[in-house]
Amino acid sequence: MADRVIEQHPDRTAADAAPMAVTPDRATWDAFVLAHPDGHLLQSSGWGALKGRFGWTPHLRAIVAGGVIRAGALALEKQRFGLSALYVPRGPLFSGETHIDALLLDDLMRLGRRRRAVFVRIEPNLTEEDPRTAALHAMLIDRAMQPMAPIQPRSTIHLDLTPEPDRLLAGMSKGHRADIKRAAREGVTVREGDASADLDAFYAILQDTGARARFAIHTRAYYASVLELFGDAVRLWLAERNGAAVATTITATWGATAIYLYSGSTLEGLQCGAQHAIQWRAIQWARARGAAQYDFWGIPDALGQAAAATDPAARARLEAEAEQDPLYGVYRFKKGFGGVTTRYLPAYDCVRIPLLYALWQRRIGA
Repeated sequence: MADRVIEQHPDRTAADAAPMAVTPDRATWDAFVLAHPDGHLLQSSGWGALKGRFGWTPHLRAIVAGGVIRAGALALEKQRFGLSALYVPRGPLFSGETHIDALLLDDLMRLGRRRRAVFVRIEPNLTEEDPRTAALHAMLIDRAMQPMAPIQPRSTIHLDLTPEPDRLLAGMSKGHRADIKRAAREGVTVREGDASADLDAFYAILQDTGARARFAIHTRAYYASVLELFGDAVRLWLAERNGAAVATTITATWGATAIYLYSGSTLEGLQCGAQHAIQWRAIQWARARGAAQYDFWGIPDALGQAAAATDPAARARLEAEAEQDPLYGVYRFKKGFGGVTTRYLPAYDCVRIPLLYALWQRRIGA
């Protein structure tokens, strides 16, 4: 490990046996993220490289002790007018040891000072029901980090992939099982797309879906970079009917988790269950690759709150609120595959320049 460290923090020396802050190389970092129980695709070096092509500067920071990484973070820097904001998506990856984790947070704050950050935002990859949540929340509050709405979805649906395929099918709603069968009857076929040959078809469907559903999409170059940088860890799926693409999706696997990243459907695709067929194929692919969980990535947050509510009246109010959310139809689609609604911790901000904080909150996004 020592020969792979490319930068030590300037106030440490190589001879120190105590924990130190370093910049690890990408291979060492990714091995750490894959092994960490909270490791996530958005903390991988590949995600940093992706964001580095589209307006962000990635920083890999780690606390090393005994020759191994104990805690760390991929921090993304957004610059504007000589200032910046630092953002740690689905991280940092903490050790659970107070002194190690304090060193990591201190190092991130030092990085923020060096980069003239208006604020430093972290988004721990822990769900509210995790037994470590209370202690981490208390530590962050004690360090004057204030809870904020996260950039990444706070509520989602996780599907357990460990049951056999017939059990997974049985766990879906009756309507979803029928739609998967209907797609097959209507001649829908699903195949793995080619990053170069099929990207235009993917992007055309995504543009059509975004315009129809009124949501923003990335540039074509962004999705090309996703497929390039993550290689075999991602799949571009195309559902075709009568020789034409009618639905498409990009899914990824990282460690034990598969993630539903991007998708779109034509009106014909919506009518023939094409996206249901894609998801069933992607679920089986993820399971074959060893993923134990499928993250459907984003539902109305009111449903995450409702799932944890103990008061029946509060739960009913939140569920009624969610029905007015533009993403409610997306929730019904995702929930139909089975799975459990879960909610992550909020983001936490350390504000360094209060007078500019409100302005910068509106300008950060990933």
